[in-house]
Amino acid sequence: MKTRVYGAVLTAAALLTSTACTASQNPGSPESGASGGGPRTVRPVAGCGADSWTDPSDLSPTRTPARCDTGAPAPRPLSKPRKLTIATGTLSAEYVAPLQVALDKGEFKKEGLDVTLKVLPTPDSLPLLAKGDIDALWAAPEAAVMNGIRGGFDIRWVAANFAPDAKSKSGLWVRLKDGETADDVTMAGRRMGTMIGKGSVIAYPMEKALEKHGGGLDRIQYQQLGSADVLTALQNGGVDSAWLLDPVWRNVDGKPGYAFLGGQPLGEPLGGMLYGPGLLNDDVDAGVALLRAYIRTVNTYFTADYKSDATFVTYLAKLLKTDEEILKSTPPLRMDWEIRAGTTDRLQAAYKAQGVAGGEPLPESQTVDRSLYEESVGHKP
Repeated sequence: MKTRVYGAVLTAAALLTSTACTASQNPGSPESGASGGGPRTVRPVAGCGADSWTDPSDLSPTRTPARCDTGAPAPRPLSKPRKLTIATGTLSAEYVAPLQVALDKGEFKKEGLDVTLKVLPTPDSLPLLAKGDIDALWAAPEAAVMNGIRGGFDIRWVAANFAPDAKSKSGLWVRLKDGETADDVTMAGRRMGTMIGKGSVIAYPMEKALEKHGGGLDRIQYQQLGSADVLTALQNGGVDSAWLLDPVWRNVDGKPGYAFLGGQPLGEPLGGMLYGPGLLNDDVDAGVALLRAYIRTVNTYFTADYKSDATFVTYLAKLLKTDEEILKSTPPLRMDWEIRAGTTDRLQAAYKAQGVAGGEPLPESQTVDRSLYEESVGHKP
């Protein structure tokens, strides 16, 4: 089974490579003057001071996310409007809320951007990004992305999305055996239900949780289930453990027979915005403008406890088309546009342990580009 999964991922990477090489040969934008990733001038940005950037090497779970003043960075409309399409796996999840709010509040339009959000799973989005049929991807540097880059695909993780609140219990839950407690759970050999499967970024936090409980990514059995079936399978004994997302974990929290073993590391985002050659090289101005609008939306609407504003929660629930009480039932996400140092190294190690990635790990210089969000807030490295 391990060999078949690994081969499938590498085959997908090879298909991506052929389209990526074509996409990266588009002529540069005359406005950006930065075709091929040339140097750009970074100027101070009003409202974005010392707190608008944090050292990427700071992995403290209590680190305060970077912030500018409300309304900053101010819009800098492009001389010519651009139409951009961002693919995302869902429009209803809370982690997509900054994009939804930016669209609804006109933050993209203030930059001269006509943005469309399109629902597409990551495997379907990657070849479209390579061909230029979509401009960005709101997802994560999953195994398929890493293997695509290894095969020559010009793609980078350019901005993060969120880290969980310390009170969140989104993550790995286990059904306890008779006489077993959360402290003495042994995970080796257990069957885990997940709607994501191998090659997802949750492999990294899941590996950390398993290591504390006598398991490992290669010592458990995976059962991929639909999103509506994961909780049911855990409750009826169809699986021994499951990765439960917000707000599903509320159904077992505090109930006898269940234990929370760990979730996403605090202070370390695992997803966000991915760019292909278009916004990375051919039209960098549009790439910076898109991140500027996103960052301004976070600074304006997503404060540390944005769920304390009842009016905003009501608005957000309607925008995401989700139940307001469910949205209230979980702690707010810590919206965070910055990417921590070494995250893609740790992700690749987890993918290799799952058997869905091979070869030498890619250096961060080939997987991450912080320069666009740094330019947006006026930070000079």
